[in-house]
Amino acid sequence: MARTAKRYRCCSRFARNYVPAKLRADPVHREILALAAFDAFGSVLDVGCGYGQLGLALLEAGLADSVLGLDRSGKHLQQAQMAARMQPFQARLQDLEQVPALSKADTVLLIDVLYQLSRTAQDCLVEQAGRAARRWVIVRTCDLEQGMRSRFSSSIERLFRLVWPNAGRYVNPRPISSLREILERAGFVVECRPCWQGTPFANVLVIAGRL
Repeated sequence: MARTAKRYRCCSRFARNYVPAKLRADPVHREILALAAFDAFGSVLDVGCGYGQLGLALLEAGLADSVLGLDRSGKHLQQAQMAARMQPFQARLQDLEQVPALSKADTVLLIDVLYQLSRTAQDCLVEQAGRAARRWVIVRTCDLEQGMRSRFSSSIERLFRLVWPNAGRYVNPRPISSLREILERAGFVVECRPCWQGTPFANVLVIAGRL
């Protein structure tokens, strides 16, 4: 984590502060690194990569061979590429509402991206991820069945859209069961784990592995 944060010292003032704070506070980074430590991710497609810190953390830890990050923000991707010097990291501009044909990869990450899309785009993107992934599809999203946590998460996301220019148009979380169905039809074994440690949110990891 420390090595990843240092990579952003060459970036904008916002990125220099945002990325280290995100690495410290968001449990998804620890959870994903722990999964990759159990079974290294190989080639990674990070869909909605933002500033790219998760992919770079995997590369710094030697838990991924390469990372291709897709995002709708050219500014974020520019910062990611600056931070990724001398690492096998590539970035590609992509509007995820216009679902692309995803490149093949060992592991496809969909972290905090699905609920920002229309339901039609979500279905298409998960199906594309299932076709693209040789081994793993890992999704983080909001679980609608966590009571106060779920309601708080949705409220914060809607408020966030008033101040964050690169947020998606939607706050549209879906039942975890419907996500599981798509991935199981694509030939994956699926499990769901909490991913909210130390936060008030209702985030979960949906971890889908090839049979």
